[in-house]
Amino acid sequence: MIIALGAALVHATSAFAQSDPLPSWNDTASKVAIVSFVEKVTGQGSPDFVPETERIAVFDNDGTLWVEHPMYVQLAFALDRVKTLAPQHPEWKETLPFKAVLDGDMKTLAASGEKGLLELIMTTHAGMTSGEFQKVVTDWLSTARDPKFKRPYTELVYQPMVELLAYLRANGFKTFIVSGGGVEFMRPWAEKVYGIPPEQVIGSSIKTEFRMQDDTPTLFRLPEVNFIDDKAGKPVGINQQIGRRPIAAFGNSDGDLQMLQWTTMAGAPARLGVLIHHTDAEREYAYDRDTEFGRLDKALDAAAITGWTVVDMKADWKQVFKD
Repeated sequence: MIIALGAALVHATSAFAQSDPLPSWNDTASKVAIVSFVEKVTGQGSPDFVPETERIAVFDNDGTLWVEHPMYVQLAFALDRVKTLAPQHPEWKETLPFKAVLDGDMKTLAASGEKGLLELIMTTHAGMTSGEFQKVVTDWLSTARDPKFKRPYTELVYQPMVELLAYLRANGFKTFIVSGGGVEFMRPWAEKVYGIPPEQVIGSSIKTEFRMQDDTPTLFRLPEVNFIDDKAGKPVGINQQIGRRPIAAFGNSDGDLQMLQWTTMAGAPARLGVLIHHTDAEREYAYDRDTEFGRLDKALDAAAITGWTVVDMKADWKQVFKD
């Protein structure tokens, strides 16, 4: 009898393990909080039940779904674009911030601040059609390699988060990316990598205009800012594109603070706010309050007050990247 019960227990445990939708997550409080939330809002008869049409989950990209150190991937792309385009612009050898890029002077580039980085983005991402830019991005991602892991950037997505996206969609959620990164930088690959279609990607953008080129209708990218989808811009972008307030938001930095506030500080129904805390220097990186990229300071303090779930990458994830 005891042997039979033991065998049944082993079988049940094994069956649960096989059906675990988040196998790359350790069985810690973070995983419990996420699963509990999903069960509450999807359970028929639950006081916190949310209809599928209102199950909206938003995710930051850099540092939440893929790596953002030693610099944002789109910044690495922009630096390579400067080097590629430099022969057409000899004046860049003496013009900041382009000179700093060509000299490999990251200290001077950093000192140029947001204005300098924005100038790099505007110059290297404009002057072409949207279709041409999509090809440039796709071609670059197919050859570029992360300096630490020596792998394509699209392989450096967090396996636990990929599982989480699939888990939410399996439970009737619609998942969106809401990123400070360029919307047309992310759209060419987001569906293949995350299962998130282009129309569910919200990001920063530059102005475009309709042009006929050789009797072909195109959208031409201009070197002018259209919208910055970061910090206080994220709730604005969500409202403009989605038209519903999310019930779950996932971020990793102070750039996501307002998005988590907008999502969670709205009363019923049940809502979930999650921050990914980079604590694993061996498998990825360890950083929070003192970093140029992905600073987690004010949002980390807010988490303790609001009750947001803080995912400890080292403790909560069995693996970081897919093997």
